Amino acid sequence: MFTHVMVGAKDLAQSKAFYDAVFAAIGGGEGQEFRPGVVFYAHNGGMFGVGLPADGNEASRANGGTIGFAAAGKEQVDAWHAAGLANGGSTAGDPGKRPQAPGNAYGAYLRDPIGNKICAFCQLPEGA
Repeated sequence: MFTHVMVGAKDLAQSKAFYDAVFAAIGGGEGQEFRPGVVFYAHNGGMFGVGLPADGNEASRANGGTIGFAAAGKEQVDAWHAAGLANGGSTAGDPGKRPQAPGNAYGAYLRDPIGNKICAFCQLPEGA
């Protein structure tokens, strides 16, 4: 479907610290410099990038856009949310069950340092 997802950054060091922390919470590794001003993450077959806009204009968030990341369980979702808050993010939805989502979904939402909306979700066992 896609090769990667990328969002802009105003302060690459701040964004890298944020994404290093949230990806570590779900089992991912530290971001690697792709080229000056751009860092990429690879995890579970997906790639995610964050970087200074190539056109030199200021980075901005996508209104209405959300990027979702898979977590192995409730504990990872909770750790992911806490890591984001501790590293310059803000909550866009505290961890909890999401009855409007398919299955027995548990998730949380964050805004990264420039306001991009991201989430982490898992499926809970039946009855949980």
